Amino acid sequence: MPRGNAAAFIDLLHALANHAFAPARGLFAADLEVVIARAPGRLDVMGGIADYSGALVLQWPIREATFTGVQTSADRVLRIVSLSDGGEPRACDVPLDVLAPGGAPAPYETARAWFAADANRHWAAYVAGAWLVLAHHRGLPLATGARVLVHSAVPEGKGVSSSAALESAVMQAIAVSAGIDVPPREMALLCQRVENLVVGAPCGVMDQMAAIRGDEGRLMALLCQPAEFQGTVPLPPSLAVWGIDSGIRHAVSGADYGSVRVGAFMGYRVLADLVGLRVEPGAREGHVRIDDERWHGYLANVTPAEFDEHAAHIPERISGADFLARYQGTNDLVTRVDRSRTYAVRVPARHPVAEHQRVVRWRQRLEALETNTHAPDDAGEELGALMYASHASYSACGLGSSGTDDLVVLARELGTSRGVYGAKITGGGSGGTVAFLTRADAGAVIEEIATRYAERSGRTTYVFSGSSPGAAAFGIRRVRLNS
Repeated sequence: MPRGNAAAFIDLLHALANHAFAPARGLFAADLEVVIARAPGRLDVMGGIADYSGALVLQWPIREATFTGVQTSADRVLRIVSLSDGGEPRACDVPLDVLAPGGAPAPYETARAWFAADANRHWAAYVAGAWLVLAHHRGLPLATGARVLVHSAVPEGKGVSSSAALESAVMQAIAVSAGIDVPPREMALLCQRVENLVVGAPCGVMDQMAAIRGDEGRLMALLCQPAEFQGTVPLPPSLAVWGIDSGIRHAVSGADYGSVRVGAFMGYRVLADLVGLRVEPGAREGHVRIDDERWHGYLANVTPAEFDEHAAHIPERISGADFLARYQGTNDLVTRVDRSRTYAVRVPARHPVAEHQRVVRWRQRLEALETNTHAPDDAGEELGALMYASHASYSACGLGSSGTDDLVVLARELGTSRGVYGAKITGGGSGGTVAFLTRADAGAVIEEIATRYAERSGRTTYVFSGSSPGAAAFGIRRVRLNS
């Protein structure tokens, strides 16, 4: 990230005394240290929803980032103020008695219910949840409060992980303030717990890992079993990735994403039964443990040939009641099978099997190009074809949208003659942003696509370009406002 952006956040801290938003005025004590952390959003180039099934994913840390400043305070309140770009200022006070009644960390279900009870404070779960997770897993004492300022340039609801950027920046600042050494991989997993257990969104871990471990100008490779960082891969200088927001709001907590995830885990459970894996009751009703030395618990480790061998015996659709009666549950602790719903199973289960193979091929092709300064057109075309196939698979799962489909159609219309190789929906799908692979000199073509789409749809677009480092590379800044 250019230094000026960090300097701009520090300038904002100094200017809070005169801020128009009253809760921001006097937020920080002038003579106490403020710990500053920063984390970017990410562009999901390949992998997407296959992360929770153990796939390889390739993620691009974007230029837009979230800054947070944290200062400890003597009272038992977390006072959180958000002055993010493109949104109304927000403030929320979270009493520590909500997170630690009687001094002991509250159960996750209790905290989640408190934040969910009021839409005006639900957003604060992404911030305050970091304190609760660190208390449960790293022994953070919840004896004193804090003042927190958030300023984010990562647009919300665009499918570029504004939530992971926020969680990662906050978690890093808290850990440093408390003197807790949390390695990057563990920090990402703890941030995922914030989103899964406090917010209640059933996301995988790729977003948090990209926000923390991303390198500027390189794709982060992560094998999600559960979070095995496999380094970063550069794009050849002749290629570029971009994102165009469809203007359709994306929500990872939405029912479509959740039902597709449940369907994928149902498919894995059926496969386990078909090949005779031992299954035992799990941690709660509707959860099972599967003794799996063959695929190690991940659909992504099933080969396409293995899946096809058993596909006819995996139901296309099944009611939750029928599934639970026959199979007792899934091995996913994040989601639950709803007895009253009917789920698609075969297609959501097939997606991570095929997507993992596509992502592996993507990385192999890039690594083969690493010694070349120019990627031949056939390389761009192959990579683009894999993106188009990924997009089609999202749509088959029911996670497409008219806007994202239109953007992909525009990419195909302009095509390789204009330097556009491929495009796909990103992240959890159902709206949000489309990722594009182009020649490096195709910036004007991307703007043309965004303009054409805006004219056709009547929606406002946003183009994501450029890259920046993750939270681990950025590190920490410390300031006192009286200096």
